[in-house]
Amino acid sequence: MKLAKTLGKRLLCLFTAAAVAAAAAGCGSGGTSQTSAAASTTAAGGDKNIVNIGVTDTLGSLNPLTIDATEINKYATAMMFLPLVELNSKMEFESALADSITTKDNKTFTINLNKNAAWSDGKPVTAEDVAFTVLRLCSPVIANTSMSLSALEGTGEDGFVAKGASSVSGIKVIDDKTLTFTMKQSMALTTFENSYARYILTVPKHVLSSVTEDKLAKYGWFNSPTVVDGPYIATSVDTNHYISYKANEKYWKGAPKISKMNIKIVAASQVYAGLQSGEIDFVQQTMAAIPQEDYENIEKLGNVTAKYGDPVTTQSLFLNTKTIPDVRVRQAIQYAIDRNLLLKNLLNGKGEVDDGFLTSASPYFDKSLTPTAYNPAKAKELVQQANWDSSKTLSFYVNSGDSTFVNGSSVIKEELAQIGINVEIRTVDLATLMSTAGSQKFDLLAVQYTYAPVDLYPDVHWLLGGAGSWTNYSSKTVNEALAKTQQTSDKAEITKQYLTINQTVQKDVPMINTYAISALGAVSKRLKNAEPTVYGSFTNIQNWEIQ
Repeated sequence: MKLAKTLGKRLLCLFTAAAVAAAAAGCGSGGTSQTSAAASTTAAGGDKNIVNIGVTDTLGSLNPLTIDATEINKYATAMMFLPLVELNSKMEFESALADSITTKDNKTFTINLNKNAAWSDGKPVTAEDVAFTVLRLCSPVIANTSMSLSALEGTGEDGFVAKGASSVSGIKVIDDKTLTFTMKQSMALTTFENSYARYILTVPKHVLSSVTEDKLAKYGWFNSPTVVDGPYIATSVDTNHYISYKANEKYWKGAPKISKMNIKIVAASQVYAGLQSGEIDFVQQTMAAIPQEDYENIEKLGNVTAKYGDPVTTQSLFLNTKTIPDVRVRQAIQYAIDRNLLLKNLLNGKGEVDDGFLTSASPYFDKSLTPTAYNPAKAKELVQQANWDSSKTLSFYVNSGDSTFVNGSSVIKEELAQIGINVEIRTVDLATLMSTAGSQKFDLLAVQYTYAPVDLYPDVHWLLGGAGSWTNYSSKTVNEALAKTQQTSDKAEITKQYLTINQTVQKDVPMINTYAISALGAVSKRLKNAEPTVYGSFTNIQNWEIQ
């Protein structure tokens, strides 16, 4: 199935959002300029009637047709253009534009839009709007490679339709509020909801259909749109420093209670000071990397409530099975790492240790899978059995922007040396780390990776995709179990198949889940109905209030 391959670039954006945020913790978001001075006036928090959301990553675009699927891009754009569904804090899909998404065969998905969904100019949001949006997302002229829709019937392997196409054959409009998506092969409902319905941000056909595709790709209208279906409207944008919004008073779910909202982009080292001074009111766990050394200080602040998020981001250690082909050596590496000690010393215990791709945040997590225990004696035994060449040195690539794990990698190096495996740590920037991963020119490589708790399929299919994948690992058992997850909506059956996958990963060790991170979020006590959660923080932002 081509889904994982074609989602690859989008998945890269998704998981690196966390890594980029971590990098921000080390390097900040740039210097001072006239633009940043203007931002401090626009979004600094001096007006008590304005709420400031603090983030530590810069914005790519507010254009739903060029969205890169990073967390900040998605949420900043969805303030104005709603997705079909969204995940809430309980990891459940809930309605945004779509009242329901159903399938009878895991191939054709029927979408029923909310009958009350309307644009700010009073016109209804229709199935034609969704179909138009998808057509433009599939445009080779706009050429959005992050939102690849190549699993959709009527698109090529690149996810695009023919230049100048007037429709996508996989999209059928049934009536004003109903349409269907037909996929090329079987796809689980959760995969469709998570990978497609959450990221298709519908735009108004009646406003944009006359704009040529080449203009749409860089259309300035999206920075201050005249028609939206979401709770807020952007009024001023500096993608390196801030986004300012005003309330959509005609929002069909109810006018927002806060008239002005800002997303304020700051260096990670400035988050604590911003919360302390009141210049930042809200920090969501996946959109801001708060340095570990500031956690305790933020928890002590009297004007904010700190909240640790579910452990969805893992410090994943990938092993190249082509350069480390002996499973006994890979198992030895896993036994040699004291992951609980790393969790305690690096994260103050704010997280957990698991094996495989799932954490306790997932509805498919099976606690019967006991994590591999630290056992250096067993590790030494396996190294000896494998007749490991002790003169060999393994390359170990680490993100230089993730200062926490740079320290952790030094501990791992010492632990591996104690069992007779030498490694050379190579700290590189994120871009170099990603190109190294893609070329598989490494032995060990660590990066913060966020696996969607409700939908592992694309990530696992991509990462364990055999030759050419990061791990160069493939397993018939894993492939069969993955395929079965796409053929059912039964939670127990999906849980069973993911357990099989994680048991296989635990045994063959193409990846080690070093630890899962419970990141810190925070909210000012002057806000009501606002709570930082890994998912669902902004679902009902129209109900936020200043008290």
